[in-house]
Amino acid sequence: MSEAPIQRRPRRSFDWSTAFIAVAVAAAAATVYLRDGQARFLEILVHDFYLFVDILPKVLAACIIAALVAVLMPREAVLRWVGAESGFLGIVIATLAGVICPGGPITIFPVAAAFIAVGADIGAAVAFITSWTLLGYARVLVWELPFFGIDFVTWRMIAAVPLPIVAGLLARYLAGVIAARTGPGA
Repeated sequence: MSEAPIQRRPRRSFDWSTAFIAVAVAAAAATVYLRDGQARFLEILVHDFYLFVDILPKVLAACIIAALVAVLMPREAVLRWVGAESGFLGIVIATLAGVICPGGPITIFPVAAAFIAVGADIGAAVAFITSWTLLGYARVLVWELPFFGIDFVTWRMIAAVPLPIVAGLLARYLAGVIAARTGPGA
């Protein structure tokens, strides 16, 4: 017997955030065209096209990985470890997962979305992304230690450790308040 397919919240392909970005892009393009001329405008357009072609396979791979993670992760385990009923320990586990996960936003955001689709709650996802942003080992090893040294990194890490946990708990609390006011699934 196979599991039921993952239920995803329906989303529009064009919403207010997309409209805002489209307006910002059009305004910036018009400004460059009027200020710097057609040659500079086309130079930027070609460069951006090559950047898009370079990034597209990475985005597709990340989305495929996230989809496979969503299918391969047992829902029961996700619910138990980082689901809404996981309590404080679930937030801590999500925080630790964010610390050890390598990769950039192209990888991390689809994985976080997959965890939510499988059953992780919003607090765990917020803790995961916040800890990846603030405490991710790759950034510490590659950027912070060489530039700032061990003293700075130690104090920054000490100051940042509670933040993903606080953010996860706050997100979980606010999601509960909103769900109580609007009803489940709204």
